[in-house]
Amino acid sequence: MSSLQAGRPVYLIDASIYIFQAHFSPYIECFDRQGGDLSAVYGFTQFLLQFLRRTQPRYAAVAHDESLFCGFRHSLCPNYKSNRELPDDNLAMQLQACAAVCEVFGLAAFGSKVYEADDIIGTLATRVRVNARDQSVISPSRLQIVSKDKDLAQLLRTEEDCLWEFSSNQRRFRQHIKEDFGVSPEQIPDYLGLTGDSVDCISGVPGVGAVKARKLLQNFQDMDEIYDNLHAVAQLKLRGAKRLADQLEAHRDLAELSRTLATIVCEVDDQAEEFGQVELADLETGVLDIDEFRSFLVEYGFGSDVSERLVSQALRLAES
Repeated sequence: MSSLQAGRPVYLIDASIYIFQAHFSPYIECFDRQGGDLSAVYGFTQFLLQFLRRTQPRYAAVAHDESLFCGFRHSLCPNYKSNRELPDDNLAMQLQACAAVCEVFGLAAFGSKVYEADDIIGTLATRVRVNARDQSVISPSRLQIVSKDKDLAQLLRTEEDCLWEFSSNQRRFRQHIKEDFGVSPEQIPDYLGLTGDSVDCISGVPGVGAVKARKLLQNFQDMDEIYDNLHAVAQLKLRGAKRLADQLEAHRDLAELSRTLATIVCEVDDQAEEFGQVELADLETGVLDIDEFRSFLVEYGFGSDVSERLVSQALRLAES
């Protein structure tokens, strides 16, 4: 029986969540010998050590965000994620170190100037499923998307797939998404197209909030069906239904743009992006190289006490 048939999970890690969680945490502090901040890379390294020790994964990949203000969504909407700031020199260095430490730990890692980490995860998820089908596996490996980003819920296709918020050890499956949002995971882009998403500066349709969006998507499959049946929207048993239909008609372009911004790309141009050509075997975890890890810690200026502690954790992981 293959490892896929045995149901080994494939872990897809949203790196930014854990990098910035460490960067902004008042409880994580680490500095190099010159006093430069290393908190983000230290916290992310600790996360990886804990993740690898807890899961001992056979298949895993890490997705990094490198497309701030230069991705394809910004060409569609200059206001997209305009509430963010480019990293300063110190944080840029730490982001580079976070990418490097993944290789030291034997983890496949990917980034893109065009696509976001969500798109990388979406594409890897597609590639994993295609591989499973091509290998005639009846039940492909379940996906565990290591993140707390609600947008990634749209990638949960089977009842075994889940979003795993590692820090709180909370797993959210398809039924939890339905309970939380009142819509299916597949409807998340339509939902955000209607309501917008202030976190990412996605406007949605003015005057359409969560209640109205849920009602619409409980009566219609998706936004396309809603717009094909605006006359029926006006007849819904919903306060202000006629006005809602008029709002939708007046702001259709905005709704469709918002849905596009909220939709994760699951198939990229595989000639332009390395992660679009991935096979399942490419996600097999390698062996943690202790000597390389020591060199990494020296290169980035970690102090001796912190280095000894991290190496000790890595040695226990290597021996497990």
